[in-house]
Amino acid sequence: MKKRISYWFLLGLAAWGLIVLMRQTGIYIPVINNYFTDCITVPMYCYLIEYVMNNVLGYHWRPDLKFVLTSVLYLSFLFEILCPGLSGNFTGDLFDALAYSAGGTIYYFIKVKPLET
Repeated sequence: MKKRISYWFLLGLAAWGLIVLMRQTGIYIPVINNYFTDCITVPMYCYLIEYVMNNVLGYHWRPDLKFVLTSVLYLSFLFEILCPGLSGNFTGDLFDALAYSAGGTIYYFIKVKPLET
């Protein structure tokens, strides 16, 4: 039996969609508009890859520290270095890369290797 998609993932998609809608209607909340979406990108990316690997392709795979770090580096390179060079719609921002790192750190310590109490 295939596992259902996480409510956290669906909540992240809903938050992202709400922020896009707010941008289109001219509502601008600086921290949320600038960094929240970047902070949830890495956890959503990692979760989606894990879901596809395990529930669509049938593997038994769990992300590890190397996967999370390479995801942070890949997304930072793609959206903060490569895309701004190709299009004026993107901005290369160090704080966005830090938000990817924060999201990756949170994902790692909550999902991959939870802190033990």
